[in-house]
Amino acid sequence: MAKRSKSQTELTINQIMDEALKQILTIGFDAMSYTTLSEATGISRTGISHHFPKKTDFLVKLDDKIGSMFIDSLDFSDTNKLEKSWMDALDRPKSRATLRLFFSLCGSSCNRVKLFKAVVQARESAIEALGTSGENCINLLLGRSAIILISEKDNA
Repeated sequence: MAKRSKSQTELTINQIMDEALKQILTIGFDAMSYTTLSEATGISRTGISHHFPKKTDFLVKLDDKIGSMFIDSLDFSDTNKLEKSWMDALDRPKSRATLRLFFSLCGSSCNRVKLFKAVVQARESAIEALGTSGENCINLLLGRSAIILISEKDNA
């Protein structure tokens, strides 16, 4: 078998990462597997695990992208707009999946995923723009989001 070029390898990695992002934001991180990624990309499970030996490697690589997608949907100009934009984001499937992922990672023992940039960046941006009131707003919104997501799960 011929050795793959660096550009071919990079294309393969990007194809896997694009599909991983799609699945994380649609079916969820827990439901995503090497099998679902293989079926969607046509790349063998062994090929995928060669580039991403641990499932959490996807989160490490995609953390910035997921964080940016979430942060870009928030308005940090004042606490009322922050609250409204957060609640609007919670109505969008990708943002909702981001928050669901955050809460699932809260109890994780994985040392490689210590910080989840979506929430860390939201908190830092709120503090920078709004000070203590921004930090308090984020804390309240996280609590409200947890309650909404839990009650949604209970009603399913």
